[in-house]
Amino acid sequence: MADSTTGGVPHQMPYPHFGVELQPASAPDWVEHSTGFGDNRHRGHFGEQFVRMLAVAANIDAAQRDRDRVGVDWQLGHPGRPGTHRFPVIEAQVKCTSSPLIREDHIAYDLEVQHYNLLAGQGYDVPRFLFLVLAPADTITWSHATPDRLLLRNAAYWVCLHDKEAADESQKTRRVHIPRANLLTVDSLHGLFSETYRNLAGVS
Repeated sequence: MADSTTGGVPHQMPYPHFGVELQPASAPDWVEHSTGFGDNRHRGHFGEQFVRMLAVAANIDAAQRDRDRVGVDWQLGHPGRPGTHRFPVIEAQVKCTSSPLIREDHIAYDLEVQHYNLLAGQGYDVPRFLFLVLAPADTITWSHATPDRLLLRNAAYWVCLHDKEAADESQKTRRVHIPRANLLTVDSLHGLFSETYRNLAGVS
């Protein structure tokens, strides 16, 4: 069902992937000649493009900075509507993992402190979020295309850290708890532009 909050885009239903292990697929011939296939850079890039596909489906513009020095992978925005905050913008740091610590109500992820401190606390010009993409360990199963659909596995989740204090930089990592209820969808992505997160970030 579509409504005005998503700009006419149908609501998305959560994909029931937890607890279901995908069987390793046979590697096609091209994998042997694909340099770096399945390495961390490839995995990270898949996570970033996973988010970009959701943004496109939500009719949200996604832009990347020329230099990665402020912990932002995507700056997301849309025109807004008359009578509301016009041209709202948010920023996101994207991480992708194939070995998440999945608990009953949250996903635990160890984020490097330097990246954590670029998200935590207030005083930002725009709200910032951590987007965590969960991808299968077997890179061959990341996508499946048919004449009817393009399936990307598995899902992305979001968390806002503006209510957290910066971590001691002598630490290497800081564990982040991302609620499993925070599934990143067309609906929830639009919801991140609300005044709630602007106020939490201390945006005037």
